[in-house]
Amino acid sequence: MQRLTDTRQGRGGAIPGGGATANPPTVAQPGAAPTAVERALATMRGPLDRPLPLATLAEVAGLSPFHFARTFRQATGIPPGRFLAALRLERAKALLLTTDLSVTEICFAVGYDSIGTFTTRFTQLVGLSPSRVRGLPELLGEALARLPAEILTAPPALLDAPSGVVGRLAAMPDGGDTLTFVGLFPDAIPQGRPVVGTALTAAGPFRLAAPPAGRYHLLAAAVPHPRDAAAALVPGAALRVGRAPGLLTVRDGHLAVAGEIALRPPLPTDPPVLVALPALLLAFCPQLRR
Repeated sequence: MQRLTDTRQGRGGAIPGGGATANPPTVAQPGAAPTAVERALATMRGPLDRPLPLATLAEVAGLSPFHFARTFRQATGIPPGRFLAALRLERAKALLLTTDLSVTEICFAVGYDSIGTFTTRFTQLVGLSPSRVRGLPELLGEALARLPAEILTAPPALLDAPSGVVGRLAAMPDGGDTLTFVGLFPDAIPQGRPVVGTALTAAGPFRLAAPPAGRYHLLAAAVPHPRDAAAALVPGAALRVGRAPGLLTVRDGHLAVAGEIALRPPLPTDPPVLVALPALLLAFCPQLRR
């Protein structure tokens, strides 16, 4: 197995266009190109203990490597190499939480051949080390036992602040007892910790603290309430995602209006949610820290 050391590099060669697109992913439409992307995605979601270079994925899609890379990025918002790297780490996160496999075994199972590279990349993009993720169910269970319900509501001082980001979370289409995480990310894929964020227990308006000036993606994800830590950490079909349209420009001292975010089941072309969402409670709620 070859070592995957850069999310901008496929395991068999460089991926054209290493950065994330400035535009949100487009929903695949009927036709040859989207079907090609979906075929490649099905292959990428198969066994991950093998190299999947760009040429192989392009062959599966029935396109030239250049055309495939461009089409894939248009459909998903990020290049194939970065999507594949995210799938590897998403699988690793699930294995850590649902099996007794060692970190070394998981490293090899998702296509890495260096435990050091795997641990570094995992920590960077998930926001916690593999060992820390494995201990999250117990840690969250203990923390949430001390969690008063009012902690998850935004403090009045923040709601009255003259700057920051305001938006509205649309009602969940299927209801349910969920916790929704809303955050600003510098990239189109929810990985690492958000620049700023909050946790919401209900639909309605929200406000985020003022981030540094810049352009951001406003992303949201809803999981089952983390009082059931296992279901929240590995939500499966219960996961709901959403994003504000376009890029959000934030200027110092100004209020940025993001509009409404509607949640929906993930599409095949949505990049994986790498961040361990319930763990963000420990960052958003200082009362939960030991």
